[in-house]
Amino acid sequence: TQGVSSAASDVYKRQIIITSSLNDPVRFNMTAGLSAVVVGADRLGNIPDLLKGHNISITHHISGRDPSHQKKTLQLPSGTQLVILLTDFLGHNVMKTFRNAAQRGGIRVVACRRSVCSMQQALQQCGLCTGAAVH
Repeated sequence: TQGVSSAASDVYKRQIIITSSLNDPVRFNMTAGLSAVVVGADRLGNIPDLLKGHNISITHHISGRDPSHQKKTLQLPSGTQLVILLTDFLGHNVMKTFRNAAQRGGIRVVACRRSVCSMQQALQQCGLCTGAAVH
């Protein structure tokens, strides 16, 4: 059963997941920009440049390594409008904690792998950007 569980976990982490605490599509004023918290990975590579090109600023980057990140009552920084989970660097409990915190605050969550291509695809799928990636 461990092999099946591990395989299922790998499939789950490779999916691009976009959620909102609301049933209706969330609309953002992209001219004003979005404040994002990025969770996962020690380094972000070119992701900050991609996000900046879509008027999304990273206000906090959290590696997700700290055991306190698994607390059920985690609070997101004030002013957070978007939570980005880099799934290939996070365990399920950490992802669940940040999803729940975002849901409590009515904040949109984007989950994808840590690559510019995956991030671009996730942003397009949730309507946070259109067109080609910014390099």
